[in-house]
Amino acid sequence: MVPKIRRGSRTHGLLVYLYGPGRRDEHVDPHLVGSWDGFAPDPGRDTSPDPDPKVTLARLAAALDLRVKQAGTKAPAEHVWHCSVRTDPGDRSLTDAEWNTVARRLAHAVNLAPEGDLDGCRWVAVRHADDHIHILATMVRGDLRRPRMNYDFKKAQAECRRIEKEMDLRQLKPGDGTGAKTPTSAERFKAERTGRPEAPRETLREAVRQALAGTATEEEFFTRLREAGLRVKVRHAPSGDALGYNVALPGDRNRHGEPVWYPGSKLAPDLSLPKIRLRLADGAAEQAAPPAADGRAHWSPPARGRRSATGIAERAADLLDDGDDNAAAQLVGVGELLDAVAQTSPAATRAELAAAARAFERATRSHVRAERADTRALRSAARGIVQAGGALGRGEDGGTTAMLLSTLVLAALAAAHWHSARGHAQQAHASRQAAAHLCTAYQQAAATPMRVLHDQGRALPEAQRRTHEATLHAVLPKQGVRADGTPTRTDALVATLAQAEQKGHDAEALLRQAAAMRELDTAEDVNDVLVWRLRRLAQLPAHPGEATRRPQSGTRPTKTPANRTSERNAPGVTVRPAVPDPRSLAPRR
Repeated sequence: MVPKIRRGSRTHGLLVYLYGPGRRDEHVDPHLVGSWDGFAPDPGRDTSPDPDPKVTLARLAAALDLRVKQAGTKAPAEHVWHCSVRTDPGDRSLTDAEWNTVARRLAHAVNLAPEGDLDGCRWVAVRHADDHIHILATMVRGDLRRPRMNYDFKKAQAECRRIEKEMDLRQLKPGDGTGAKTPTSAERFKAERTGRPEAPRETLREAVRQALAGTATEEEFFTRLREAGLRVKVRHAPSGDALGYNVALPGDRNRHGEPVWYPGSKLAPDLSLPKIRLRLADGAAEQAAPPAADGRAHWSPPARGRRSATGIAERAADLLDDGDDNAAAQLVGVGELLDAVAQTSPAATRAELAAAARAFERATRSHVRAERADTRALRSAARGIVQAGGALGRGEDGGTTAMLLSTLVLAALAAAHWHSARGHAQQAHASRQAAAHLCTAYQQAAATPMRVLHDQGRALPEAQRRTHEATLHAVLPKQGVRADGTPTRTDALVATLAQAEQKGHDAEALLRQAAAMRELDTAEDVNDVLVWRLRRLAQLPAHPGEATRRPQSGTRPTKTPANRTSERNAPGVTVRPAVPDPRSLAPRR
């Protein structure tokens, strides 16, 4: 049950709309389901002789405005309180009597008309559809004072959560006031009229987030906004210092032909200029260090950036798992990293990653404040990914994309656990949604490298294959079973062990180290988890095909990643990518 509250100054005009045919949804049988005294005239079902709906509607408007006229200049300029209350599409249809109860409880909850208060404000509840009502009240009490209605939206939300439970309706997750402002009905209708897939507010919010990902300075942030094609207007103080900014979409204009501007703070609470300055100060994004002077320097910049970001995302997941309040800063950094990956991802995974970034945006905000907010590593990783540009989605680029996505799934689940422990229902739900989208994107990115690994595993000599399978059974007696109990193939894991041993690693010791890392219990396929962990620990190429390429006869040998030494892990970073099952995204016990 969702309440939406607005304020206005035209009682008669709102009644005309509520009892009219509707501008978008068809109004069917508009009638009162409740009023302040139970005897208000009903323009929809007037039983008097020769009723004229217009006359009855004027009588109702006059009755509602009586105390407003009596208060004169002491009445508020916007004296109309308008609240629409809508049930979920899957809920049953409430009766008029039940809607009357809902309206009375909300009028009491927001202090418009407390139960037993004869001087409460006048209100009516109009129903013109099966799934919602409109509550209209005039905000002047019988003693001609204004009602105290602080935090009316929060109070209405809390009362709706109680009503949902008592009336056996779908129970929505309680919010904490840190969510981004949703588009108004007018904004949504305008978007549909103009053929936009979403309201400009939502498009702008995503564009501003992506421009902020990895930004080092305020000037660079404004430059990125303009390069993204947005209109930007910076507000300056007399001293010349920037006070704030507004953005607008090209072509989005009001009835007067002027651009429709949105301040950053109206897009999301953390996108105001003062909040952006705090983020830049807490985690100044630095230029990524140049790669070591070895063969890996010839890998593509997107591949290097994603490899570097994988270890940094692992560290963020560790901090979130520690459960400390200071990990709240890591949520912001992970959100920036997701925004960076989404805007530079290959076409095959772009839609799912964009959906993951949008979902996780809700998880980056809560009332928990970190005393030590150091996000430099994450913001530098995001900066490196943005500056490297888009990945091709194949070869080492595709392999490192899969490796990074497996780790971001881990970070999203760690965020869900962190929020769940603090009772942040909406943020925890958003984190699990992001993890589900990331799982889908991972399956798309990992399909080719995992297929190559399976082929390589099947091509191994029988004796070598049996040796590594014996190692698997010794270290992991229950290995080879999915989360749903079905058997899995071990070809890719066997091939990875063989390649690690070829590089001089102790295969059994390396496997024990990988298996000791957490999150195996939530993996859809344990083999996938261990493959990426082993390839990170053994510093193998992310795309296994790179290790087996050979130049054709008669051609000049080309430098391939197989001829280069492997990448060093960042100091102090423990690498543990994991790919949990989207069906097992519930918080851990």
